[in-house]
Amino acid sequence: MALVKRFLAALLLALALPLATFAQDDKAAYIASQLPEVNVEDVSPSPLPGIYEVRYGQNILYVTEDARYMVQGDIFDLKTEKNVTEARRTVARVSAIDAVGESSMIVFEPDGEAVRTITVFTDIDCGYCRKLHREIADYNEQGFRVRYLFFPRSGPNTESWTKADEVWCAEDRNSALTKAKRGEVVQAADCGVTPVDQHYQLGKSFGIRGTPAIITEDGTLIPGYVPADDLIERIDGQS
Repeated sequence: MALVKRFLAALLLALALPLATFAQDDKAAYIASQLPEVNVEDVSPSPLPGIYEVRYGQNILYVTEDARYMVQGDIFDLKTEKNVTEARRTVARVSAIDAVGESSMIVFEPDGEAVRTITVFTDIDCGYCRKLHREIADYNEQGFRVRYLFFPRSGPNTESWTKADEVWCAEDRNSALTKAKRGEVVQAADCGVTPVDQHYQLGKSFGIRGTPAIITEDGTLIPGYVPADDLIERIDGQS
């Protein structure tokens, strides 16, 4: 009899697992359906009981399982002193940058082995962006691969945006970017659609307003100019 009871208990548990999964998936679908104005990409349980995490792009909000209440803000784990929400954003940033692909970036490679890769949103006319680029050799010597994305802060149909288009259309984009950041005129034939708008929209979805904006390999956003030596210390201190 005891053996039969254990068997029935195991069977009920096995049957309950798919049902629980279904119920969870059903809740996620229901929550997404209650947010028609949001392009929901993922709904999953949050660290808080009864609260679901909703991700759209690189944005995160929290919704009760009955989809009645919504909370905007970050969740902090007071035991670990970690920002749980920001950790989730870093994952989303990495996925979004990977989706762009390096073929749509301008990459400055080190001569030796690359130890770290950073992705930098840059504005050709930004003073600190130019300062960073003047030190591009320092970053490369420190083993950084520097991948540039365009973020003309002035927006579309402006001189900075046009300069970004011209750099992309140049035969040698790396040299053209360096010339443009020195204030030199880059002449290039129109090559059609460039990735400038894609980069710009991506930066806006990250909440970027100023440049340079550095994204590390794990998706951490570091705003502003940081010298190569200091950047190494900051990255190593976060790992």
